[in-house]
Amino acid sequence: MSRRHRAATREPSPDPRYNDVEIARFTNGLMSDGKRYVAERILYRALDQISAKGHDEKALFHQALENVRPDVEVRSRRVGGATYQVPVPVRPERARALSMRWIIAAASKRNETTMIDRLAHELLDASEKRGGAIKKREDTHKMAEANRAFAHYRW
Repeated sequence: MSRRHRAATREPSPDPRYNDVEIARFTNGLMSDGKRYVAERILYRALDQISAKGHDEKALFHQALENVRPDVEVRSRRVGGATYQVPVPVRPERARALSMRWIIAAASKRNETTMIDRLAHELLDASEKRGGAIKKREDTHKMAEANRAFAHYRW
């Protein structure tokens, strides 16, 4: 890690079907072992399932990400031998990354048979403010609220 300056953040190229950078980022998060084609196929088929149910898939995808995006989180801060969970606001790029990560994790824990079905249903649930990813967001907000007394330790 350089001490001189922060590394430049690279903007990924937009995905081929929707020409959307957010969908390309989501594909990168979904991808494992460098298999982009498999990740794209899973995401596109999930979005096709959503559109088959009569929804605008791109708008629903963005709504789901917006609903899961956290506002505050807790970070550990060591003060005088004690460790406190200090609530801090989440930077926009971290909030976006967390929301994508939480949706993918919640989808993989669901009980549907294929990842396509899991992801489609998790995106539908997240757009309607329910599901595992929304629960994770609410738990994070509750923890930050419970530790609000330590907010003065923020750095």
